[in-house]
Order: sequence, then C-alpha cells, then structure tokens
Amino acid sequence: MNSKKILLLLLFFITSPIFAGSAVVFMYHRFGEFKYPSTNITIEQFKYQLDYLQKNDYNVWHLSKILRHIINKQEIPPKTVALTIDDAYISTYTNAYPMLKSKNFPFTVVVSTNQVDSHSKNYMTWDQMREMQKNGAEFANHSSSHDFLLAQNGETESIWRKKITADIEKAQERLHQELGAQTNENPRLLSYPFGEYDLKSSELIRNLGYIGITQTSGPLGKNCDLRAIPRFPMAEAFANPNSFISKLNTIPMPIESVSHQGSIVKKHNSPKLYIKLKEPLENMGCYISNGEAIDIKWISQTEIVVTANEPIKPPREKYTCTAPGKDGKWYWYSHLWIVKE
Repeated sequence: MNSKKILLLLLFFITSPIFAGSAVVFMYHRFGEFKYPSTNITIEQFKYQLDYLQKNDYNVWHLSKILRHIINKQEIPPKTVALTIDDAYISTYTNAYPMLKSKNFPFTVVVSTNQVDSHSKNYMTWDQMREMQKNGAEFANHSSSHDFLLAQNGETESIWRKKITADIEKAQERLHQELGAQTNENPRLLSYPFGEYDLKSSELIRNLGYIGITQTSGPLGKNCDLRAIPRFPMAEAFANPNSFISKLNTIPMPIESVSHQGSIVKKHNSPKLYIKLKEPLENMGCYISNGEAIDIKWISQTEIVVTANEPIKPPREKYTCTAPGKDGKWYWYSHLWIVKE
C-alpha cells in the first residue's frame, strides 16, 4: 500500500500529551454474578480496587467531569480516575452501589432504557436509579434497544440513519423523563452497544451531539478523539491487583496518526495497522486480546506497521501496543477490529 492511499484511509487522528492531562477510565458490568465471568467482577476484587483508590489518594470523578475538562482545555490533575458501569444490571444497585456510596465515590452508569422499562428482575428500576442519582451516580445513554449501531446487511444508508437516530434519541428522552431534563446533557455521552463502532457510526453520533464511549482499552488523553473514548474493561480475569495497578499507571502513547483500511474486516484476514509516533519509543510490544505477541515492522524510528500473526477471529479483536515510560508508567494504545463472517 502506498503512502498516499494510507493517508486517504486515515480514520482517526490522535494527538496525545506525553504525561500531563490524562486520566484512566474503568468499565464494569456485573458485580458478584459468578455465572457471567466475562463481564463480572468479584466483590473482593471490587473492594480491593476501591480501597486502593482511596488509600492512594486518587481523584475519582464522573466521566462527564473529565470530558468537560478536556472540552474546555482545562488541566486534568494527576491520578484522576472514572468508574463507569454498563447496562444497569441489578447487581450495580445491590452490590456495587453500597460500596461506592460508603466511599463517596462518584460513578457513571450507562443505560439501555428498554431493558429497564421491561421490568426484568435482572435490571435496576428507575426508582433505584433516582436513589443512586442522589448519592454519586450520573447516568448516560447506551441506546434504547442495545442493538448494534453498525449498518446491518441489506440496510440502506437512509434506513440505517433513521433507525439509529431514533434508537439513541428514544433512550435520551427516557433518561430525561425518569431522571430529569439535565441528565446526560453536559456533555451528552453515548456508550456503543457491544463496544462496536466504525467511522460512519461514530460520525453519526457526533453529529447528534454525543461523545462516543468505547470498550477499547487505554488511558484518556486530553487531546483524545471524542468519537472514541477508551476504557479499561474490568472483569474477573483482568481485575487482579497487579492488572488493576498496571492500568492505573498507563499514559497515552505519543501518537501522531493512525491509519488502516477500515475497522470492519472480513474473516480470515490479518489487518495491518499503521502507527506514526511523535517521538521514538524503545521496547514497544504489540499484542492481540489473548496476550499473544504480534508482529511489528519498523518503517522508520517513529513509524510502525502492526499485523497479527494469524487471521483474527470474530466477532471482535484488538491490537494493543505498549511501551515503558518514565517513573513506572506505561504508554498504551489499543485499536478495535470488527470481524465479519
């Protein structure tokens, strides 16, 4: 692929400071629900994390507060963290909320409103959310249906846009009706269902006035792409103390640009990711989600091509690149691929 074509295929342009003005955002789903290990964190793990943040004087902010600082170009203080919870499962209220309340920690819950309106015992009620709202919780949009935001087979551009717009706006209306007209308005946040997004869907939600929240791991830099806010998923396998502390000590990789042929790739492919750094980094390593190291080809001191050693598997995969920084910090960048059959 020649350099001109690479430039034409540039999807996201990312500029990040080396140290100042960054934060770490964690993502949770379930608490003490052992039937769902891929999305659950144990009570012991969560208690350890909250105790660690408190004992080590971390600034725990609402995600909206961090993003307001970024939008207004205000400095984010060191050791700033946001705790976000997706889907409004009942264990958020029964297990996580009392622990968060006891420490006066603010937190952000993203809600798929149809699930709440279904009155299923698996989800919180609006009354429970109103109680939580008085004690540190803010609420954000996760669409009404929790359906995929990407265009599905056979959908025209017009049909897709109308469907997604209606789905998102219905959820925003329900949040206003139940939790107040100022809910999720400063700024508007939209967490992508299943963490899936591409250039077209992220542009749509930006045009609707929303900041896009992903499930793609990494620290949040002050010059981040507001269509694709990264978060570190916290589930049983990744929530042990060493993993948690290492993620607390991540900083945005000094990236000048990222380019590729598109985030949606066909099955049996090993897509190439082109990264141009602002400065050389030593001892960089790149990995897929299971931790397997993958190939890095250096084009120059600041340009690399990253390619999985084998075809990546559906439905989703990530390339994550890290490098040691100063003072025990780690540079971190992760890119999402959506694999279609």
